[in-house]
Amino acid sequence: MRIESVDLFYLSMPEVLDIGDGSQDALLVRVRAGGWTGWGECEAAPLPSIASLVCPMSHSACKPVAASVIGQELDDPAGIQRIGDLVRAESLDLLQADHTLSGVDIALWDLLGKKTGEPVWSLLGYEVAYPKRPYASMLFGDTAEETYAKAKSARFQAAKFGWGPIGKGSADEDAAHFRAAREGLGPDGILLVDIGTVWGDDVERAALAIPALNECGATWLEEPFVSGALRAYKELSSGAGNVRLAAGEGSHNIHMAKHLVDHAGIGFLQIDAGRVGGITVAKEAADYAAASGITFVNHTFTSHLALSASLAPYAGLEKHSICEYPVEPKALALAITSNHLEPDNQGFLRVLDAPGLGMTVDAEALRPYLVDCEIRVGGKVIYSTPELGE
Repeated sequence: MRIESVDLFYLSMPEVLDIGDGSQDALLVRVRAGGWTGWGECEAAPLPSIASLVCPMSHSACKPVAASVIGQELDDPAGIQRIGDLVRAESLDLLQADHTLSGVDIALWDLLGKKTGEPVWSLLGYEVAYPKRPYASMLFGDTAEETYAKAKSARFQAAKFGWGPIGKGSADEDAAHFRAAREGLGPDGILLVDIGTVWGDDVERAALAIPALNECGATWLEEPFVSGALRAYKELSSGAGNVRLAAGEGSHNIHMAKHLVDHAGIGFLQIDAGRVGGITVAKEAADYAAASGITFVNHTFTSHLALSASLAPYAGLEKHSICEYPVEPKALALAITSNHLEPDNQGFLRVLDAPGLGMTVDAEALRPYLVDCEIRVGGKVIYSTPELGE
């Protein structure tokens, strides 16, 4: 079958706040081929990604993403790999292309799974999808008291706190939040801390947080630095005690992911299928991490469509058993699909044994969030909001 269309939908909450919450808007991808429809989601700013799909060619290595997707044959997983390779070659100098490809790739896997009647994890070569232990992913409170209250209300054994005021004040202020999170979770809870790259590459400042993190028994310190600061990661990791470093959500290609594994001294590789190039590249990163003795973890802070896509690449890796689970999503993120992934009565999360990603996009629920937009070049409309729905 040939890919007939790729449609992108800009969705947004009525008000977008200046907080570290990517569930406030979304870029939904719909791919159609042979009477089948697949859905994906980009973890990226919607408008630049839409532009990268349709923009005029700049030169031979800077073509719109759509030019490498529409009209291509898709009959098996090798077809998805071939399409992704073509996009990376033809849009080499279009830096937004990897983010846009991510959503397209996810939609292609969903479509192929629906056509073949197989779940995506099975198409990836796994015979079994192992249960994952979800951790509640949430933001730090504005005060230590708020952080304590959030930790106290966490419904999972494991919880991650990130962003907010951490790293922007003193090390003592940060430590107060870490202790509040530990106290709220209790002594047996798994505590994870996400700094959100706020320290850039400042190892000296980051090191001030290590004693309190060890005191609180934190399992990992996530993204103390920007993704490319490999030397800073390596230096901090050597003196972090029992706290392991985690990073990878900022990787937007397989090479960035591999560099973290090879050179950063991390213990956990966190990959977002909606950023790294899709399920195809996330699977390659998961295999590489596993072969290198690094624990692979999904990164997901938005919808359950994105959550399903992020679980598939490592569904069959039994020892890589922890997964991020968004517990504070905005209403938009919950509205994207009519079904949601919920932990079972043992507290484990299981990827669905259903064709494709197993998620049902709810077009009617999304209409209030649809942002009507148009891109016009030289008097010609090259993009307008498509009709939402099957």
